[in-house]
Amino acid sequence: MPGLTLDTGGLIALDRNDRRIVVLLARAAQTSASITVPATALAQAIRRPEHQVRLARLVRQATTTVVPLDRVDATSVGRLLAASGTTDIVDAHVVICGRRSGQRVVTSDPRDLRRLDPDIQLVEI
Repeated sequence: MPGLTLDTGGLIALDRNDRRIVVLLARAAQTSASITVPATALAQAIRRPEHQVRLARLVRQATTTVVPLDRVDATSVGRLLAASGTTDIVDAHVVICGRRSGQRVVTSDPRDLRRLDPDIQLVEI
């Protein structure tokens, strides 16, 4: 398993202790697979960090990388949005991160991500 990229829906599912994401992350941990969390998705999901223990634990793990929206990614996001005719910066950043890492993207909203990249590998929760 090359790992997983989590979108906002995946992070919210973890925060709510959804068994599907808990099992996926447990399997990833067993194989030391990488977890990618776009910072934009984290910003959408995090509301009360002092109470969101599962999210805090995930982003502190050595196998988790929180990817900032830097100049290079911002440019890639803008180009992807222009090409797809969409406007959701977070979704585009998730797609960019998923593509770059070669990971499957865990999402609760596959339709929006498929509009950005019809070939992206998704795990729907």
